[in-house]
Amino acid sequence: MAEINLLDKYPKSKRPIEERGQLITEEHRATARKFGFEYYDGERLTGYGGYNYHPRFWQDTVKRFRDHYNLKPDAKVLDVGCAKGFMMHDFKELMPEITIQGLDISEYGKEHALDDMREFIDIGNAKELPYEDNSFDLVICINTVHNLPLEECKQALQEIQRVTRKDAFVTMDAWRNDREHEQLLKWNLTALTYMHVNDWIALFDEVGYKGDYWWFIAETA
Repeated sequence: MAEINLLDKYPKSKRPIEERGQLITEEHRATARKFGFEYYDGERLTGYGGYNYHPRFWQDTVKRFRDHYNLKPDAKVLDVGCAKGFMMHDFKELMPEITIQGLDISEYGKEHALDDMREFIDIGNAKELPYEDNSFDLVICINTVHNLPLEECKQALQEIQRVTRKDAFVTMDAWRNDREHEQLLKWNLTALTYMHVNDWIALFDEVGYKGDYWWFIAETA
């Protein structure tokens, strides 16, 4: 288990944290947590404001995953919280022999996924993965587990550990100081569980999660 930023190749954008903090309401959060049209392709206050594929977002990152984990050409990879399958698509382009699988809670996300990935996306919840033990060489879960209540976060982490035979990587909403805590509270839309990084690490140990991890820190990029 290691704290490592494997998303360092992902492009950073400026985040209008102060503006969002002044405008966002609990109604916006409730709408976003439905993970439907409003979250993906509606207005910015309820989600992405348009979630569209662009190769610059994931291509360098999937290379980073491949190289860091020494993935074999025919590796099996699971993306938990795969949304519209963008990272899955770039994995398949980079490694044509790979077996790629995705899971997401959003039927809208699957319906509007990239055509070549839709059939490989299952609808489900991270707290109960519909796969056999030790099914994958790598399980990736980016900004997804924290959308569950605390006890279900524990279940999801145990499930990720159960279905991987080798490696896993997760990212969580977190903070390291008071300033980052304040910023996260202003920015957060969907997370139901967010904690200090030390509390997350303690939770990993509690539930037996042995994979790697990194943080989503709300800061102006």
